[in-house]
Amino acid sequence: MRIEHVQVLMADGVFRKASVEFDDTIRSIEVSETIDVSVGPYLIPGLVDVHTHGALGGDHCNGVIEDLQKMALFYAENGTTSFLATTLTTLEEKLEGAMCAVAQYKRQTNGARLLGVNLEGPFFSYEKRGAHPADLLRNPDLAMFERLFKLSGEQIKLVCVSPELDSAMEFIREVSQVARVSVAHSTADYKTAMQAFAHGATHVTHLFNGMSPFAHREPGIVGAAFDAGAFVEVVCDGYHLHPAVVRAIFTMFPQCACLISDSLACTGLQDGNYESAGLPIVVRNGLAMLADGSSIAGSTITLLQGVRIAVSLGIPLAQAVTAASTHPAQALGMEGKIGVLKPGACADMILLDNALCIQKVFINGKEI
Repeated sequence: MRIEHVQVLMADGVFRKASVEFDDTIRSIEVSETIDVSVGPYLIPGLVDVHTHGALGGDHCNGVIEDLQKMALFYAENGTTSFLATTLTTLEEKLEGAMCAVAQYKRQTNGARLLGVNLEGPFFSYEKRGAHPADLLRNPDLAMFERLFKLSGEQIKLVCVSPELDSAMEFIREVSQVARVSVAHSTADYKTAMQAFAHGATHVTHLFNGMSPFAHREPGIVGAAFDAGAFVEVVCDGYHLHPAVVRAIFTMFPQCACLISDSLACTGLQDGNYESAGLPIVVRNGLAMLADGSSIAGSTITLLQGVRIAVSLGIPLAQAVTAASTHPAQALGMEGKIGVLKPGACADMILLDNALCIQKVFINGKEI
């Protein structure tokens, strides 16, 4: 197949007028010129969401394969062609069911590609737990991780942990041999965070959220992530971060910012009352909060909506798309395979119009 004369986001992060020939992978890209990026249509890589808890009433903690298939189709229809099924802090037996569902899942023709699991919780600090149930938090437990890792078919790709907890450094050192480790929901200071990166952590979960502030004499996790060159997640939903902070992140981490959806089961549904990790949440005007108002519970956006919001805040389109595709793929060690348009990469592509609305989505070269 061939798509001709569109603005293609090239692997170097620049839009160029080009034609793309592909089957299940990209065969060739014929470039004609660099053109005005204010006019579409645009051909961009399929988006890679490394942090999504659910959608359409489905929750990745529930371990329901039918829901997983439904969510994978929803993701694909909205431009996310690859994703990590992201859990929340819950009972170990429930996590076991979620791992088994991932191990047994078979991709449907039209669904997004399941890359594995993002284990968010339960290894978090009480003070920065956010929407994670306090009574289910625990110190990093290598034996528990190994049980879940085996049940998942060794498909846990990202593990979140507070590095200040007892046994955390040993946990990070061991787990980083088989999965990426992310600093998350943590009170860690700069020194402790740097130790975590030295022990093998490479990632930070939803930067600025669930962590101590970035201060001029105590830069904390944010400062450590900058010095360590870690990948950092960005929730660009209009609620988690002030617009100035979004712009600052893209300036500080131009090669490492990863847009995520952080979407909950209520994504794709109307405002109302829902539940997340056993805790009641209320969604009003798209903002998902714990019912007691103590914390944002997650988001209700798709990843492509996050790209659009980032662009509306002044982030260049090429940079926003790269943060939602190329950088997440790199964070998982899948650079050159997904999240990029170049010969040999999977033909995961989105054709967008001038308003950044989807015209077509391809996964492995097949239009969904």
